[in-house]
Amino acid sequence: MFVTLWEFFYGHFFRFWMKWLLRQMTGKCELQRIFDTYVGAQRTHRIENSLTYSKNKILQKATRVIQSEVDRCVEDIMKEKNINPEKDTSFKICMRTCLLQITGYKQLYLDVESVRKKPYDSDNLQHEKLLLKLWNLLMPTKKLTARISKQWADIGFQGDDPKTDFRGMGILGLINLVYFSENYTSEAHQILSRSNHPKLGYSYAIVGINLTEMAYSLLKNEALKSHLYNCVPGVPTMEHFHQFYCYLVYEFDKFWFQEEPESIMYFNLYREKFHEKIKGLLMDCNVALTLKIWSLLMCSRISNKDQVLTMKFTLLPY
Repeated sequence: MFVTLWEFFYGHFFRFWMKWLLRQMTGKCELQRIFDTYVGAQRTHRIENSLTYSKNKILQKATRVIQSEVDRCVEDIMKEKNINPEKDTSFKICMRTCLLQITGYKQLYLDVESVRKKPYDSDNLQHEKLLLKLWNLLMPTKKLTARISKQWADIGFQGDDPKTDFRGMGILGLINLVYFSENYTSEAHQILSRSNHPKLGYSYAIVGINLTEMAYSLLKNEALKSHLYNCVPGVPTMEHFHQFYCYLVYEFDKFWFQEEPESIMYFNLYREKFHEKIKGLLMDCNVALTLKIWSLLMCSRISNKDQVLTMKFTLLPY
């Protein structure tokens, strides 16, 4: 109850007078002070909160504009807050970047949700081509004898027809599997091979679809904001979502073998443990997750720290 009362009084009284006092002392509005003090995700988060909780309708609307309206919106904000572009030359650039990130995140969620809602359709030629592409990427030396076949189990599907495994995430699950296999083919082959480990093995495709759900839920719950705000100096796109999915696939495989579960029956337990680990990383406002590609060996343990680091890159836009 105390917290609720504090939020009420702060939002309706204290915040207004605090902002007024600081403006008199510094000669700058709250938005300008944020730009002077913070960088990266901290800056964008604070700008977003300032606009969202503002009593000014123009400022409130700023977080909901579409990309084509961002430049006009920045001009309206500067006019409303009496910001002279000649005195504060960086404000326009900084505000535009923040608005592109804020509105872009919301649009990214809508784009991902739209794809997720599309079910896999075996009568859709594009869907079928994408599924066969996945097979060819993962099993380039082994021909698929039939569209409906027990061979699909070789890449981690549960039944003879993979379409039944895409129900939860729709075509998004397949798109992510293909993206990782196409852009990190060598790593996909190594992880697929490791997933067939006699003791620590798991269903590669099913786990991949499960990780799509994880990436989707983190995006939906806004847990990816700090990561994307730090990594993308503009509009986050589906490309960045796919890259984050690749990070999850690679890191989960390492996590699974490091944890050495007694049985695949404990998958949900370790999946949730991995989920909590990722959420913990994403809570850091300075987070910028990186994908570190190591040489993966077909073994029961990968705890050897002397493995050679072959590639490292930050998830930045191409």
